[in-house]
Amino acid sequence: MSAVSSPPSVDRARVSREDIAARLAEARARTLALIAPLSETDLTIQHDPLMSPILWDLGHIAHFEELWLERNLTGPVEFGEMPGLYDPFEHPRRVRGALDLPPRDAAVHAMAEIRARVVAHLANVDLDGASPLLRDGYVYAMVLQHEYQHNETILQTLQLKTGAPYRAPRAYALPVAADVDERSMAAFPGGRVRIGTDDRSAAYDNERPSHVVEIAPFSIDVFPVTNGAYLEFMREGGYARREWWSAEGWAWLAESGATAPKYWTRAGDEWTVRVMDREHSIAEREPVCHVSYHEAAAYASYAGKRLPTEAEWETAAGWNATASRMQRFPWGEEPATHERANVDQLSFGVAPLGAYAANWSPVGCYGMIGDVWEWTSSDFRPFPGYATFPYPEYSEVFFGSEYKVLRGGSWATRPGAIRNSFRNWDYPIRRQIFSGFRCARDG
Repeated sequence: MSAVSSPPSVDRARVSREDIAARLAEARARTLALIAPLSETDLTIQHDPLMSPILWDLGHIAHFEELWLERNLTGPVEFGEMPGLYDPFEHPRRVRGALDLPPRDAAVHAMAEIRARVVAHLANVDLDGASPLLRDGYVYAMVLQHEYQHNETILQTLQLKTGAPYRAPRAYALPVAADVDERSMAAFPGGRVRIGTDDRSAAYDNERPSHVVEIAPFSIDVFPVTNGAYLEFMREGGYARREWWSAEGWAWLAESGATAPKYWTRAGDEWTVRVMDREHSIAEREPVCHVSYHEAAAYASYAGKRLPTEAEWETAAGWNATASRMQRFPWGEEPATHERANVDQLSFGVAPLGAYAANWSPVGCYGMIGDVWEWTSSDFRPFPGYATFPYPEYSEVFFGSEYKVLRGGSWATRPGAIRNSFRNWDYPIRRQIFSGFRCARDG
């Protein structure tokens, strides 16, 4: 393999106040559209201890914006999270249902009031100055991504919601499946690869810095594991055969009583799945969704494979051997859109394999951005040379062996919050996230 090149320079048009204001307005419009069909009760109650009441999300979005686009821009950085009602560390998710949250009208009014001050302040900030928070509009990108990520969190909550179904307009039809071999694998011959990024205009601190790693030869599934393949695992006794599960996974299985991915229900000899307000038969050629890390690892063991490391995953997603560099996206440098990948859509749910003709990586993998977050075998740890910026509560406090890294985004992920280098993380038992996986093997 040719020598590893330096990371490409980030060649973006100079950020403008008008563009920032437009993106802030678009993000807020999406947040308000998501809650528009909901009753006051739906917004107030805690639908599951895993998730916040949606009113808490709204207040947290607003006060995080106030903290970073007002207080921390007009003086020294005081806090990473706003102290008080909306501090996620002071009030973990399981207790937020007992908080005295304001009603919808008050929450929306506070969001609008804070936004008006932020936009007024934007007119006077120095985007070309020495401040690393303001340079290239970084802090605005950070706050935007924060709201985008809460959009996906709200959708996770709405998927958990019972009672009256959540009905939102179907934004557009998903493309149809292509004729593909879903069991095929792509091979990487091994070599030195540069992963991560040095971008400081949008990337989070845990994605930095770019660094070279030595990758041993490996093969990886061209496609994420499908419902059909996962059903075969279940029919072979996947949830009953100890030999495919780790000790931690087997203990989770005994405690949880899981017998299928979350939201699946047996109907006679068949299985159905609930996706928001729709209950339908399992589509065998769609990626499996709502599985834990433990389920993914057990399936990989059954298949005679393993989960990829996050370095292998990123290599498969974007390594361009011809140019000896990593691409920002599987298809190149252009951002994710509805035409390129199954992201940012309100039709809800995954798309059939091969539906997005552009969503192929140079290594030969399909769909590594969009559809489902993909579990990797890696713990969430800092990259060599990591430096916290601008606050430790985003990444640093979560580093360790408790969390596993997920990559690639899902159908609910907004385009501004995903790229090949983006690192998501969660506990290995989590299933409410829009999570799936693909497998790898050595050599």
